[in-house]
Amino acid sequence: MAAGLDRRQFLRFTGAAGIAAAISGTLAACGGPASTNAPGGGGGGGGAKGTIDAGLSYTLSTGFDPMTASGALPVAANMHVFEGLVDLDPVTREPYAALASAVPQTPADPTTWRVALRQGATFHDGSPVTADDVVFSFTRVLDPANNSLIVQFLPFLDKVTAVDAGTVEFKLKYAFPLFPQRISVVKIVPKALVAKGQQAFDALPVGSGPYRMVSATKDDRIVFAAYDAYNGPRPAKAQAMNWLLLADASARVAAMDSRRVRAIEDVPYINLDQVKKNAQAESVQSFGLMFLMFNCEKKPFDDPRVRQALHYGLDTEKIVKTAMLGNATAASSFLDERHPDYRRAGTVYGYDPAKAKSLLAEAGVSGLDVTLVTTDTAWIKDIAPLVKESWDGIGVKTTLDIGQSGGQYKNKIDNGNFQVMAAPGDPSVFGNDVDLLMRWWYVGLWPEKRFRWSNTPEGKQVVSLLDQAARESDAGRRRELWAQAGDILAAQVPLYPVLHRKLATAWDAKTLTGFRPLPTTGLSFLGVGPS
Repeated sequence: MAAGLDRRQFLRFTGAAGIAAAISGTLAACGGPASTNAPGGGGGGGGAKGTIDAGLSYTLSTGFDPMTASGALPVAANMHVFEGLVDLDPVTREPYAALASAVPQTPADPTTWRVALRQGATFHDGSPVTADDVVFSFTRVLDPANNSLIVQFLPFLDKVTAVDAGTVEFKLKYAFPLFPQRISVVKIVPKALVAKGQQAFDALPVGSGPYRMVSATKDDRIVFAAYDAYNGPRPAKAQAMNWLLLADASARVAAMDSRRVRAIEDVPYINLDQVKKNAQAESVQSFGLMFLMFNCEKKPFDDPRVRQALHYGLDTEKIVKTAMLGNATAASSFLDERHPDYRRAGTVYGYDPAKAKSLLAEAGVSGLDVTLVTTDTAWIKDIAPLVKESWDGIGVKTTLDIGQSGGQYKNKIDNGNFQVMAAPGDPSVFGNDVDLLMRWWYVGLWPEKRFRWSNTPEGKQVVSLLDQAARESDAGRRRELWAQAGDILAAQVPLYPVLHRKLATAWDAKTLTGFRPLPTTGLSFLGVGPS
């Protein structure tokens, strides 16, 4: 995370609302992949019909301004309300032209990119989308005073200017080949409305997407209506949407079973078979992970052998089978195995109690007493006793400290009052390229203020490799640099995944057309309609 990001903003992202979640590192042709262009693309919302009722698993704990929106719920809602110049397919994560007239192609000068806007695009208040709105949207993100969550993903960007009313120019600090998909992290907002009142905009946003937000009521619902003047590639297919905020898992399952809703996210693994009796349900592999994070300034966790020992001492397969009911994959890399840039890491932590004990002895550690800090996320709470069982089995006395996410970070992690943490995380909602995913965890706030590893030679080497890869035009060489960084992380494990989670979604295939489950939290109804 960017060094300028304050803790309050970050905790909004990692708090009870959860971390949202994925991009593709593969550039697409101008119109995007076939899955991107919904039938009737460019036809506006005038053909929409019916209502989609859905059950979401989070309450509304933050606002919607895309510069600072953090929770899984507002991020999912914003997918329908806002557009970037380029957006990412919610399922494939491939880039497609949204407010841009085409996905940008590499220019002759790789540090100067020009993007033309889609003609006729308007915001939900009827005002035209102009280059000034685009410049404003990027400039406010880049302004350190705004503490944007997005700025950390744009280290290459120098300035943005309007060439004319329909064209924007981007000046880069250095050539960045991933520019076309990376600019998707910034959603375009109407300058005049935000300037008039940011708080009102944050509470009930106005974008240029296929749906406009009608109302948002905490602990109840979010209501959307089709934006009939939308002329982009993914017009609304439903005239209205009601997102019921059902944080209680049993309430979501009951709503699905009773046909009160047409789709729900975050189906409890134990209820999957039950839900499948009356609906379509699928568990999709995601990047979303449970990590172990060590305080690398606190002995003996400053020794990588101790960190490795606790990974080898973890019966991950039992965790996957027992706590996750098979809905996860043991980590064999920083990346999950479905990722296009996945490569098996040089060090993979299979369950090996003898090796764990040997590493502890080699490090001169005996009688280790560990307090494991965890969040109260339901599936993490299911896993925590199995972590304790594993570590107790290798002679490490383990005490569990389970608490609400925001409180754990504020009271223990951010002041360094911890030894080891097990928690969930998934920044892939912002992007799925390796540069973005690794920078989230290993550049800025996390290594500097949380696991305290940034000043080590290995920490500096990881940053150097990422910086080299960011400037590398050859995709094969870029992947090799990322793999080198991944191998360092796998060997050092200051913060490293134990498993990558699968996300279970259910939907009524008889009454929804075009629905696809996501590899991230949330639901997408882009290109989806009631039948």
